Amino acid sequence: MKKTSIKGEDYQKYYKQLILKKIGIIGQKKIFDSKVLVIGAGGLGCPLILYLAYSGVGNIGIVDHDIIEISNLSRQILFTKRDIGKKKVLVAKQMIKNINNKISINIYKNKIDKNNIKRIAKNYSIICDGTDNFKTRYLINDYCIENRKVLISAAINKFDGQLFNFDFRNKTACFRCFMPETPNDEVNCQTDGIMTTLAGVAGSLQANEVIKSILNIKNKKKGNIMIFNSLNSDFRVVKLLKNPDCKNKNLHG
Repeated sequence: MKKTSIKGEDYQKYYKQLILKKIGIIGQKKIFDSKVLVIGAGGLGCPLILYLAYSGVGNIGIVDHDIIEISNLSRQILFTKRDIGKKKVLVAKQMIKNINNKISINIYKNKIDKNNIKRIAKNYSIICDGTDNFKTRYLINDYCIENRKVLISAAINKFDGQLFNFDFRNKTACFRCFMPETPNDEVNCQTDGIMTTLAGVAGSLQANEVIKSILNIKNKKKGNIMIFNSLNSDFRVVKLLKNPDCKNKNLHG
């Protein structure tokens, strides 16, 4: 049997992770070999992408059709003023290459939709949802449950955030169990505002869940919701039950 080893610059770079018993050389190799798709390079996607790259995730896909605007710069930490007018995915790719040019990066400049999601997402085992509308969230949720993917999703509004970890390789509830129908009033950062630091907290938590999923670390948040508030730093985990009337009930197992 070939012995797994990490040498040279990689050993020095990831040493602080390698000495952790729950990671070690074998775990770090799993991180190197992992394939993660990030949908949305906004307030959530930016810190998420950074921590995936710094952790050593070897294959990262990024989906976003937007260009960078000045209003993004208060919370989308991949970008600076000189990037205004550029495609988010192009700047994100260059930033990742600056961090680690060994990472394989695929960028997708189109908005994710029912016609392209299968083509884009099929080669990734973990999907991260950083989008800001319910139509796209439902689309991603339904694709992931049908294709038995791991879905790490986050949502933020004003001072509040929610984090979901759905491992659809196993029997679990889904996003539609939590939110069966689109609310009458669509809420997002554009209409309601957002605390800058909340985006960083939520995106970092998403990255943390991704790494734990890659390493298959026992996780009480799987299938549940973490709800947190950036003003009082309150975090709580709420049990998410399967909804018997869910559209995806036949796929829940």
